Amino acid sequence: MTMVQSNMKDPKAISGKTVLAWLLGFFGVVFTANAIFIYLALGSFPGVVVESSYEAGQAYNEEIAAAKAQAELNWQVSSEFTRTSDQDGKLVVTAKDAQGTPLYGVALHALMRNPVHDDTDVKIDFTADGGGRYVGTVENLADGNWTLILEIEQDGERKFRSENRIFVNN
Repeated sequence: MTMVQSNMKDPKAISGKTVLAWLLGFFGVVFTANAIFIYLALGSFPGVVVESSYEAGQAYNEEIAAAKAQAELNWQVSSEFTRTSDQDGKLVVTAKDAQGTPLYGVALHALMRNPVHDDTDVKIDFTADGGGRYVGTVENLADGNWTLILEIEQDGERKFRSENRIFVNN
């Protein structure tokens, strides 16, 4: 019987170089994907809620006292946002005291804050419409989720503050 020896390598055999190439390729793809996700996450929300946590902590007790004083007033404040065009709208705030009497002689300040983008805040100025109704015009407001921060001042002192999430669409 004759034996045939062949010096040819098996084409399906896995060598150390092949394993190393696959291993480096796999982890290269994983690290690249993670780097992209980290870049996109930090670009959309940097993680900073307040500039100075220390100052925010110092004002905490004052905010609690203001909230208690606001609750004791028992004011009835409501707001309604309606679109007047594709990008513009109207914010109507109705403010009454505990007995239902319209509030006069107060200053309203409102800010529409986008929860994702810091540079898109929209400040709203109001005019009194009578009967405790205040109307503000909002220009160039994109669709989406917004936080309405409403403050009412009386005699130069903040008496009311609320933050409400609203959804704006056409």
